[in-house]
Amino acid sequence: MPTSITITSEFSGSVVAKGATDDLSAQLLRHAGFKQIDDWHGRRHRLPTTTPLADQVAVASHAAEMLRAARYDVTLPPSLDTARMSPPVHALGPYAAGAELLSITDQIRAAEDGASLQRAVDHLLHPEHGALERVREALEAAGEQVNDLDDDAYALADRFGFASEFVSSAQSELVDSEAELRRVGDASTSYSPARTVRDHRGAALATSPAANQAKVSSASSSQTAPCSATGHPPRASTPRR
Repeated sequence: MPTSITITSEFSGSVVAKGATDDLSAQLLRHAGFKQIDDWHGRRHRLPTTTPLADQVAVASHAAEMLRAARYDVTLPPSLDTARMSPPVHALGPYAAGAELLSITDQIRAAEDGASLQRAVDHLLHPEHGALERVREALEAAGEQVNDLDDDAYALADRFGFASEFVSSAQSELVDSEAELRRVGDASTSYSPARTVRDHRGAALATSPAANQAKVSSASSSQTAPCSATGHPPRASTPRR
């Protein structure tokens, strides 16, 4: 029966190979670039946490190729396998951001435990550098730019503003989820059914930014002049410079 070897990414960022208990598999891992560690945990092989991501993928993929050629059974996640990684950026033409998000999606789907899932999701939820924050800023900026370019396009600018607020609401819904993500799959994880129902009920009853704006507009229109034929209140034209 062939020896089973697993190569994974740890929460620390290091890549670890476990299961190489015989000399041949250990030699192949060292040849690929892994450092052998022998302690009371047993024999294992690791890449330094300072190893760049591209090098981690290259070393892990090369090690897996050599081990499989030697008839070892190797488990390697897609995030460390050059043959299974997401298409390169140029495959989506100018949509580089979309390609990056595809890569993040691949990492999420390849997560083998809560810790690796949390690391992948952090690329979306990080409060300063996450993808959601960048999308929120971009939508907000688009609305402001519409206003700057065309005073009469305020309805379109408002739509971008509403979309930006929706993203902000999504961020608020998932804030402080890191610890819970890391516990996913842990047998000791327990969730309170009452709290879950209460949270979901609150989310269901929450009023969207667009609905709030609609209420304000409705209240205002009942006290102001009639709307124009297009449904928008009369707007004083601003002479262009």
